[in-house]
Amino acid sequence: MAGLAFDGANPDVSLLYDINGLAKDAPSWLDRAMAFVGEYGILLGLVLVVLWCWWSVRRGEDRQSAVVSVAGIVWAPLAAGIAVLVNIPIRGFVERPRPFLDHKGLDVLVDGKSDFSFVSDHATLAMAIGAGLFVANRKFGLIALGLALLEGFCRVYMGVHYPTDVVGGFALGTAVALLLAPLAQMLLTPVVAAVARSPRLGRLVHSRKALTVVPAAAGGAVEYPESEERDLAA
Repeated sequence: MAGLAFDGANPDVSLLYDINGLAKDAPSWLDRAMAFVGEYGILLGLVLVVLWCWWSVRRGEDRQSAVVSVAGIVWAPLAAGIAVLVNIPIRGFVERPRPFLDHKGLDVLVDGKSDFSFVSDHATLAMAIGAGLFVANRKFGLIALGLALLEGFCRVYMGVHYPTDVVGGFALGTAVALLLAPLAQMLLTPVVAAVARSPRLGRLVHSRKALTVVPAAAGGAVEYPESEERDLAA
């Protein structure tokens, strides 16, 4: 299974040389920037997007909706971790060497990559977070998905992965995030709801401006911010 792309006429290899060739023509400072972005920067950016999404959700929705949304946001990084664990036996089964070990003339921007190439962990992580976050919130999910696509491009640009390594990572991350999302939501929502009811930890799920449902005197229900609810109770 190790020889997935040894043939120089293989489109996978041709695309690898085309994308990595951009690094040969780029100034050294740009290559250093791309190496940092592809290795650490985008993953850090995805973490910030997840935190930004959580902060926005807890401030802008009623408490019931916030519980469901926060449960989905929590699932995104959990999905990424599970996807990487699933990738461990896949890598051991395929045993595909890094492209620079089998193909000469590549401009490799990072050192120390001695493990197998298929599937890309970085692409798997990024796409699992992107797909998981898209389920929870479309706007922030699209931002995360864009970062995931950029991560895939960077891994090939850096000369450490074939394009199909990246595509495989995208497929794996998406599959784990979407297929397990219903089960994850079912398990995480009660936990997040319990946190929301806590006087001390509830702010992790909803802000003080979050709406809560208070029964109206003449029937039906009226929504009040939590601070007004306390005033009414007093």
